[in-house]
Amino acid sequence: MTDATNTVAIAADHAGYTLKDQLKPVIEAHGLTVLDLGTNGPDRVDYPDFGHAVAVAIRTGRATRGLVVCGTGIGISIATNRHRGVRAALCHDVTTARLSRQHNDANVLALGARIIGFETAQDCLAVFLSTAYDGGRHGDRIAKIDVPTA
Repeated sequence: MTDATNTVAIAADHAGYTLKDQLKPVIEAHGLTVLDLGTNGPDRVDYPDFGHAVAVAIRTGRATRGLVVCGTGIGISIATNRHRGVRAALCHDVTTARLSRQHNDANVLALGARIIGFETAQDCLAVFLSTAYDGGRHGDRIAKIDVPTA
């Protein structure tokens, strides 16, 4: 059985699957286990299905962090963020990746395969995985993200 605290759930649509697969070694180099939830080819699929899959893996305790990739990163991050307790951050550089962890306690990194290149994506993921949440003054703000349901 895999330890969820060391597991990163990953998923992508048809536009992002190549980048997703290229980033697996970055996750493994950090001593983490990859939970690949698809897709694994160029056939057209719907990005919300894959964003939801990563969010559910986090919500159910199969993973504590995630990586989602689509063409722009926008759609899949929106879908992933529809889940309570999941904070997906669309990042384009190492600064946004670092601050998403430090200030927002993001638990999912969203990337746009058609927007950034492999090297930038690799750097973003490495920083995301190695940066801790600062806590402190950010905690009250994080608590306000999950809006109570009526």
